[in-house]
Parts: sequence; C-alpha cells; structure tokens
Amino acid sequence: MTDDRPGDAVSEIGRAEAQRQTTWLHPVLPPALQSMFDVSFIRSHLLYDEFVYRLVLQVVREVCPVPEGGESASIREIVDRTKLDPAAALVPLDWMFRFLAARGALQRFPAEQGDRYGARGPLPEPDPAPVLDEQMRQEPSWKPAYVLAQTVARDYPAFLRGEVSGEDVLFAPRRLRLWIEYFSNDHGLYAINNMVGAVAIEQWLRRAPAVVLELGGGLGSGALALLDRLRAAGRLGEIAEYRFTELVPAFLRRGEQTVRARHPGQSGLTFGPLDMNRPFAEQGMAPGSVSVVFAVNTVHVARDLDFTLAEVRRVLEPGGCLVMAECIRPAPRQPIYTEFVFNLTEPFRASRLHPVYRPAGGFLTPEQWRSALEASGFTAVRFLPDVVRIREQVPDFLVAAIGATAPS
Repeated sequence: MTDDRPGDAVSEIGRAEAQRQTTWLHPVLPPALQSMFDVSFIRSHLLYDEFVYRLVLQVVREVCPVPEGGESASIREIVDRTKLDPAAALVPLDWMFRFLAARGALQRFPAEQGDRYGARGPLPEPDPAPVLDEQMRQEPSWKPAYVLAQTVARDYPAFLRGEVSGEDVLFAPRRLRLWIEYFSNDHGLYAINNMVGAVAIEQWLRRAPAVVLELGGGLGSGALALLDRLRAAGRLGEIAEYRFTELVPAFLRRGEQTVRARHPGQSGLTFGPLDMNRPFAEQGMAPGSVSVVFAVNTVHVARDLDFTLAEVRRVLEPGGCLVMAECIRPAPRQPIYTEFVFNLTEPFRASRLHPVYRPAGGFLTPEQWRSALEASGFTAVRFLPDVVRIREQVPDFLVAAIGATAPS
C-alpha cells in the first residue's frame, strides 16, 4: 500500500521499475516504436498512476466512509448509505474501489452478488503535490494530464452526489483550454496514441492513392501525427483524400484550423461532422468509398459497438483497413488511470453491452477487440505492438494500434 512518503522517496517512485520495463520492452517492440517507449515515458506513466491513486483516495475519503475492522459493503450499499446519485456514482465508484484494492489500500471480497470492500483501518492520506513536482522534473510535457485530473478531482464529489453532470465538469466552454492542451502532440501522455496510430498506418497502408476517413478527429492531433509522419517518409502523396470528421463543433473548427495551418498545400482535405452512432450513408459516406478508417481513442465510446463497426465495414472498400489507436485494457475489469477522468461521461459508462466482447463500458481487452471485429466480419485482426505478448512482463502496458481488414 502506498502511504505518505518524504520528498526523497517520491523521487524514487517508478525509477527502478521503469528501467526494468524498458530493458525488457526494447527488443520486443518494433524499431519504429522503441524510441517512443523509453525510460522517461515509462516512468512518467508510473508516476501518473501514483498521482491518480492519491487523488482517488482524496475523493473516496470525502464522499463515502469505507467500512473498517472486518466490515465490508457492496458499491450499491455504499452509494445508498451515503445518498449518492446511483445513476452517476455506481460506475465511477466501482472503478475507484477496484483501483484502490489493486493498490492494496482496500480489501476486496468477491461475492456472488458483486464484490464487497472494506479497509483494515483509516485510508492513507498521501499528498499528490510531490508527485506532480517529481513529474515536472522528470518530463514536464505530461502536465496537461495532471491538470485535468486535478480539475476532475475537485468536482468529483458534486458529480457523485448528482449536483453537476459529468459533461459539464469536462466539456463546459470554460474547460476548452484544458482539452486543447490535453489532446495535443505536445502532451506526452496523449501523443503516444497518435504516434502509434501513425506508425501503424505507415506500415499497413498498401493501396495508393488512398482515401482516409478519420472518426472523432477531435482537435486534429491524430491527423497531424499521421500526415507529418507520411510527409517525413516521402509518402504524403499516397493520400488522395483525407476526410477529417468530428462531432463537437468547437473541436471540429479548431481541428480544421490546426491541420490546414500545418499542411496548407495538402489537397483532398475535407472537414465535417460525422456521428458514428448513426448510419454513415445518411451522413454522406457512400458504401465502399474509403480505403482506410482511422480513429484515435474514439470507437470504444460507440453507443453500440456492433452497429458502429458494421458501419465502418460498409464504408470501407473491399480489402480496406480499419486502424484504431486505442488505450487497451490488459485484462477484464483491470482499472486504468485514464478512466478516472472519462468515467464522468455518459457515453463511456453506458454502452450497449455484449457478454463476450462488451461486458462493460469503456476500454476493451485485446481479446474483446478481436472478438468484436471478427463478429462484425473483419479479418486479419492485428495489434501494434504485440500487447498480448507484452502484458506477460508489463501487465499495465496500455497503448496499441488495432488493425482489421474489410472482406474482399
């Protein structure tokens, strides 16, 4: 269990483990990814996990007394006792308790009616601030993740009580600057998703000229990572058309400005809204008209994953490729620090479920992605890097590109 540590101990958090993981990962990763997952990135990942852990402890201590001294309770019982809003609180609180149990701060007691939790004594009270200070010394480009997590932590109690919506906490106009900095290739945590996706398309793009459709392009960082990488490789001419789509108007406007500014002479750039939860044909996307569908941390929030994957398959030409850069859940129900923020959003929490590959909302395991894609008719499902092999030694490796081919 992590507890208060003096400043000199905080400076050692993750240091030895980052070196061990990097040493093991380097020969396993493809050459194009080796420099991305260096000691600095891995240690930053471990530091951020510690930071979120300390924030979660703060939230739980404020909103819900935890049973102690051999007593235990289910999440539902805790929500009812503390008069939290069940619609808002059940999923995030279940995640928080699993996250704390995985770190040893709580005891988890499996039961037929759902896990029960208790504590041996009062929860520890470690200060998050020294971890942020250490991160700024280690790699300051991760600061947007810390600022967002701190912002969310302050509003979490009100959200769990039903006093404010998660969408207002995250996406009110006053929060736009947070997302501009978070969804950026200057942000060390988020940029890795874009870079892995760009490498995957560079390696898997076989047909030229290609028509690329990006789903959920956000503020444009994924498009920039891909177009910049192809330009550096002398392959930008292989993109005949790049259809950038984003449903949030403010994000779409900003994304278009950013991409056009970086690639002013690129022909075939188009920008517009596209809702992946509605039929693509109704929104101007003809069947078989796209060579590649590209999405960065988007498809996991589809309301109905089967429906969205079927729409993607229809819009792809025969033999076309779907490439998703996703945060990967290494094992079923394994809590991931990113969920601390995104559990506030209703689409993340409330997807249409499937017993095999969509047992809960949020991120999917490699096996769940493979099952979902194959059930939708895709073939040649692959992962870059090989996260199934990697998790044997690095059980919290969270990033991969997922490729799948539309049937010919």
